[in-house]
Amino acid sequence: MRLVAPLLALLLFAGNAFAQPAKPDAPLQFRDAAEEARFHALASELRCVMCQNQSLADSNAQIARDLRGEILQLMRRGLSDAQIEQFLVARYGEFVLYRPRVEASTWLLWFGPALVLLAGGAVVVAIVRRRSRASVANDEAQEW
Repeated sequence: MRLVAPLLALLLFAGNAFAQPAKPDAPLQFRDAAEEARFHALASELRCVMCQNQSLADSNAQIARDLRGEILQLMRRGLSDAQIEQFLVARYGEFVLYRPRVEASTWLLWFGPALVLLAGGAVVVAIVRRRSRASVANDEAQEW
């Protein structure tokens, strides 16, 4: 029993002995200014799947770095921006797009805030009408 605890500790920390520090990523090399501009426009329209609040262009997460490299490779293979977006949507879902498409599955996302606003306005109108009727009824009930 005395040997089990040290052996378990050794096994738990043995993986760290072979770990290597991450290599710093080399900056992406663009062929020309047009390719760089297209890349940055596309990367700013796509969301980092790990950070969730940052675009691929802004994120420092490793997966964002990998996706930026993959986007550049797809661009160089001749894929259009729409094809690259479709590839990433197929892989990660609609979440990867900052501006999801207007489809049946995203109607609530697009029109939900307007519906909540309209419902709130209807509630306010109903409350105001009810109070005005109550105040008129109270005024008529009083004798002067």
